[in-house]
Amino acid sequence: MTQQSPAAVIVLAAGAGTRMKSSTPKVMHPIGGRSLLHHAVDAAAGVNPDHLVVVLRHERDRVGEHVAQIAQARECAVLVADQDDVPGTGRAVECALTQLPQDLTGTVVVTYGDVPLLEADTINDLVAFHEEHSNAATVLSAHVEQPRGYGRIVRDATGTLEKIVEEKDATEQERAITEINSGIYAFDAGVLRSSLASVGTDNAQGEKYLTDVIGIARSQGSAVAALATDDVWQVEGANDRVQLAALGKELNRRNVEKWMRAGVTVVDPDTTWIDSDVTLNPDVTILPGVQLHGACDIATGSVIGPDTTLSDTEVGEGAQVIRTHAQLAVVRAGATVGPFAYLRPGTDLGENGKIGTFVETKNAQIGSGSKVPHLTYVGDATIGKNSNIGASSVFVNYDGVNKHRTVVGDNVRTGSDTMFVAPVTVGDGAYSGAGTVIRKDVPAGALAITVAPQRNIEEWVVKNRPGTPAADAASANKETDEQ
Repeated sequence: MTQQSPAAVIVLAAGAGTRMKSSTPKVMHPIGGRSLLHHAVDAAAGVNPDHLVVVLRHERDRVGEHVAQIAQARECAVLVADQDDVPGTGRAVECALTQLPQDLTGTVVVTYGDVPLLEADTINDLVAFHEEHSNAATVLSAHVEQPRGYGRIVRDATGTLEKIVEEKDATEQERAITEINSGIYAFDAGVLRSSLASVGTDNAQGEKYLTDVIGIARSQGSAVAALATDDVWQVEGANDRVQLAALGKELNRRNVEKWMRAGVTVVDPDTTWIDSDVTLNPDVTILPGVQLHGACDIATGSVIGPDTTLSDTEVGEGAQVIRTHAQLAVVRAGATVGPFAYLRPGTDLGENGKIGTFVETKNAQIGSGSKVPHLTYVGDATIGKNSNIGASSVFVNYDGVNKHRTVVGDNVRTGSDTMFVAPVTVGDGAYSGAGTVIRKDVPAGALAITVAPQRNIEEWVVKNRPGTPAADAASANKETDEQ
């Protein structure tokens, strides 16, 4: 049969997440460069539902704004429903249904905002199984060694789903069951709406349980089922920082493995972190201690690391970035960066260029073939092609109130310890001497120098630092010269 997209996916994200002990709403905590909720919405949107609803309550405005940002990033429509004072997942879904057409038919999927590893393919499998068997309700389950804290899947003698029991309401025998309820469901829309109207709060928690829909549907003679997934991680939620870290580590393992299978060499997967929005091309080499965050894009043949952190940075074909921290920067083909370089936002290093050891750049465009080899700060600058900036140079961009820009032309050679006091322009082919302070524009082909006469004060050390090793050495040298 041809699978249809679900009529709706409902993502439950109303909980406070108190066990996080955080001022940040639980669903906004990040792993792999995205919030938990972002991962959940990605999976939901990935099955192309007719409607996508996120249910909110705790810090509604803050989380609602985050939902809007996710929707904009994914270029998809996301509806928001507000859960009222009635607690429970059943009530949350009931509130979500108010945002959907009253005559909605088809399959409604329910999932959670704190289950970040769930994949669209798994949701599709759940929907396909649900529709193929004409079920009224299908729950995604999993077998775990430690089921504590989860609702249990109770099957009858034939293996058919009989009910779902929350742990606090379970008998000792039911608590021994290792098949757990993931909380992820596929429902017939009509059955879901009618059954929820009959669900009460007569339980240990005083909540309106979504799980009660299973029992109601079964009692009415409708087919219900549980579909077990072999990938337990996909149904794991994050209730505290320990679980958050574990999920983040597993997500990273999957990201790293995905890229290795796509032709990327990762020398040490255990020390490599790759966010979900990173793009890597075949024959990239990732050395130990590398972190790639945000929307990094690394081209074929590039070598990254060791000990490098890149955020939202583009690296061109065949470039090499060594022991570097970079954010919102561009390193073009064949360029080299590091070691111990710091590329701040707005840095754009041209093809075959070089940013070397202990160099910091910010809002700087450095042309192809140009080099800033060592111990230099380049801020608010444009450097042309094939120029070389001497060691220990500073682009002096700040006057205490405003930032100013320096422009350096093509094929410029500047001596060590050159100060560019912006705003200033250095013309094509110009030179500067060591220790030059450039305060005025330098014409093309000119040599800029700062001349200060050198004074030598004879015997100053001997007279002013008597008894020091330097004074003793100087005295001994004088005696030798006099002999």
